[in-house]
Amino acid sequence: MSRSMMQTQQKLAEKLTILNDRGLGMLTRIYNIKKACQDAKSKPTFLSDKSLESNIKFIVRKFPNIDRNSAKDLGAVTAIKNDIVKSLSLYYFTFVDLLDFKDHAQELLTTMDAWGVNFDITTNFDLTKGYLDLMVTYTTLMLLLARVDDRKAVLGLYNYAYEMVNASSDHHFPRLGQMIIDYEHPMKKLCEEFVPHSNLVMTALMSLQQVYPRRNLTADKWRQHSMLSLVSSPMHMLNPAQCDTMPCEYLSLDVMERWLVLGFMLCHHKITQLGTPQTELMRAVLQSGWCITLFRDEVLLHHKHIENLFESVKGSSKIVAFVKECCTQAVTTSGPIHKERRKFLRTALKELSLILTDQPGLLGPKILYVFMALAFARDEVHWLVRHYEAPLPRNRSRPNAEDFEDRQIPELLFHMEELRALVRKYNQVLQRYYIQYLAGFDAVVLNNLVQSLAVCPEDESIILSSFVSMIQTLNVKQVEEGELFDFRGLRLDWFRLQAYTSVNRAALVLREHPDLGKTLNTICFHTKMVDYLDEMLVETSDLSIFCHYNHCYERFFRQCLDMPSQARFIIAFPLICSHFLNCTHDLCPEERHHVGDRSLSAVNLFLDEMAKEAKNIITSICSVYCALNDKLLPKNCVKAIAFQQARKKINKDARNKALQEPEKPGEESKRKTREDFTEMDKYNMELTELCYAINYTGSIEVWEHIFAPREYLISHLEARFNKAVVGMMMYNPDTNEIAKPSELLASVRTYMTVLQSIENYGKC
Repeated sequence: MSRSMMQTQQKLAEKLTILNDRGLGMLTRIYNIKKACQDAKSKPTFLSDKSLESNIKFIVRKFPNIDRNSAKDLGAVTAIKNDIVKSLSLYYFTFVDLLDFKDHAQELLTTMDAWGVNFDITTNFDLTKGYLDLMVTYTTLMLLLARVDDRKAVLGLYNYAYEMVNASSDHHFPRLGQMIIDYEHPMKKLCEEFVPHSNLVMTALMSLQQVYPRRNLTADKWRQHSMLSLVSSPMHMLNPAQCDTMPCEYLSLDVMERWLVLGFMLCHHKITQLGTPQTELMRAVLQSGWCITLFRDEVLLHHKHIENLFESVKGSSKIVAFVKECCTQAVTTSGPIHKERRKFLRTALKELSLILTDQPGLLGPKILYVFMALAFARDEVHWLVRHYEAPLPRNRSRPNAEDFEDRQIPELLFHMEELRALVRKYNQVLQRYYIQYLAGFDAVVLNNLVQSLAVCPEDESIILSSFVSMIQTLNVKQVEEGELFDFRGLRLDWFRLQAYTSVNRAALVLREHPDLGKTLNTICFHTKMVDYLDEMLVETSDLSIFCHYNHCYERFFRQCLDMPSQARFIIAFPLICSHFLNCTHDLCPEERHHVGDRSLSAVNLFLDEMAKEAKNIITSICSVYCALNDKLLPKNCVKAIAFQQARKKINKDARNKALQEPEKPGEESKRKTREDFTEMDKYNMELTELCYAINYTGSIEVWEHIFAPREYLISHLEARFNKAVVGMMMYNPDTNEIAKPSELLASVRTYMTVLQSIENYGKC
C-alpha cells in the first residue's frame, strides 16, 4: 500500500476524535434509557401496563424470533401499534445508533491492528489516549447495554408494532436482536472480540508503566517529594514547572485505572504468570479500590469479574488467588491511603491558593502545579463518592467506616473552587506568559529538532514547518489587543502527525525521536494555556459527578452545616452546581433541561439552607441581647431596691447568711480567662464563618440564572424581623393587653442594634 494512501485514507486521528465523542454521546443516551426503564414514573407506559404484561412476557421469551402469525396472542399490542411505534422510536433508534457505533469502532480497531500502530503515552500521547478511550468506551457501552432491563421488551415491542403497521420488519432488527443475544454475558463476548487486538491493547497499557505508579503514590511519598509545593525550593520559584510528560501529569487517575482494569480484563489470556510487569501493574490498580466508574454513577465491582475470567482458564489458580488477595487489600487498606491523600491535598491546595492569590504572576511558570493539584483533588473526591455508595465485595472483611466519613471534604472542595477562580481571573497573565514562551523558546527548540532530523518526508516536513511558523510569529500585542487565539488546528495536526509516524513502514518513526514527541506534547500544553483554559479546568476539576450522587452530596452539605469549623467552606456546594451541565452531551439534548433543573434546585436549596442557618443564629443572638436588655428596664430595679431595704433591717451576720444579692446587669461579661467559651462566643463564631461563606461571592451563575447569596439572607432576615416585632408586642387575646410602648421600643432597638452589627460580619 502506498504512502499517500496511508495519509489520505487512514485518517486515524480524525476517526478516533469523532468516534470517542460519539461514543460519549451514546453512553449518555444508553445511560438515560437504563435509568428511565428503572423508574416506574419515567419508563414507557406500555412496559408497565398490566393489560400488556402477558404480551410483553411472550415477546421477551420469543425474542428475537417473534412470529407474525402469533397475532392472536398479541392482540392487545396490535390494537395500539401506532402509539407503540411513536413512543418507542427514540429508544429503538438509540439501539440502532449503538449498532452503528459498534460497527465503526470494530472497523477502526481492526484497521489500527492491521497497521501495527506503536503506542507510547509519553510520546504519542493523543494517539494512545484516543485508542484506550475508544477501547473503554466500546466496552462500557456493551456493559451498560446488558444492564438495560427492558431492552428485549423495547426492541421486540417496537419491531412487532412496526411490522403490523408497515407489513414488514425493520431492516435493522435482525442484527439488533443478534447483538442483544450476543451480549447477554458481555465480558465473555468482548474478550472474544479483542483477541485479535490484544497485542496493541497490551502495548498501550504497558506504556502506562512509567506514568501510573508515579500518580498512585501515597501521601507520605508526596510529602517526601514536596509535591505541589511552591516554597520547598525558593531559589527555583520563578523557574517554569515542566517535564517530559506534561499531559500525563494531570491525566485523571480514574481514567487510567479504567483503562488498566478493563484492558487487562479484555486481554486476560495474555497474563499467564505472576511476577511479570503486567501483574505488578495489575497489583497496583487492583489494590487502589474495589470498584471503578463505568459511567457517571454506574460502577463495576471488577475483582469478581476478573476472578471469573481467570477461573475459566486452566492453570490460573495462582492468579485467581492473587486477585482475591488484592481485593482484600483494597477493602482494608485503600480507605486509609485515600484519606491521607485528601488530608495532604487540603493543605497543599490551601498553600497554593494563598501564594497565588498574593502573587498571581506565579501562575505563569507554575500553572502545571495548579492543574496537577486540581486533578489530584478531583480524583480523590471521585474515589470517595464512588466508594461511599458502592456495595462491598462479598465474603470480604469490612473497611473502617470512619475512613469514608470525611467531614473535612468541604475544605478540599472550597480550595478547588478557589484555584479555579484564580485561573479564570488571571487568564491574561497566563496568555501573556505563554505567548512569549511559545515564540521565544518553544519555536527555537522545535526548529532545532526539525533541522536535526536525518529523514523527514515532505508531508511531515510541511506540518512541522507550519508549527514553527505559527508559534514564532506570536507576540504580546495580540493579547493586549484582545485577539482571540485558536490553536485547535495545530493540536489536531500534531494528532495527525502522531498517527502518520506511529504505524509500521512509516518513513519518520516517532519512537526513534522521543524528544520530538515530548517537545510537541509540551508545546500543545502551552497552547492550551492560551486558548483552552476553560476546557482545561473542566478536564482537571469537573465535579459534575455530584449531579448523579445527589444524596451523597446533600449529606456532605448537611455535615458541613452542622460543623462550625467547616462552615466557611460551605459556599463550595452551590458553586459546584455550575459544573452539572458539563456532563451533558449534544447527542442527548433532552437531558440538558433535566440536568439544568436539577442544578437550579440544588443551588437554591443550598443557599436557602445557609441563609436559614444564619438567620437562626442571628435570632438566637437577638434573644440573648433582648434578655440582657430586659434586665436594664426600670421594673427590674425593684429587686435591687428590695434587697437594699432588707439588708438594713437585719444584723451583719444574718445578712451574709440569709440574703443573696441579685446578679447585676453586666456580670455575664466578666470572665477570668478566654478559655471560658460562652454561648455568645459560639454564636459569634458560627455567624462569622457562615457570613464569610455568604459573602465569598456576590453572585453564582448556574444555567443562565444568577443567584445572589446575600439576597437569600436579607429576605430571611426581613421575614424574621416582621415576625419578631409582632411577637414583641406580646398581645394577649384574652385580656386585650399588649406590652408597654417603652418596653416594646427597647426590644425593637435591641433587635435593630443586633441586625446593624451584622455589617461587622460582611455586607449582608
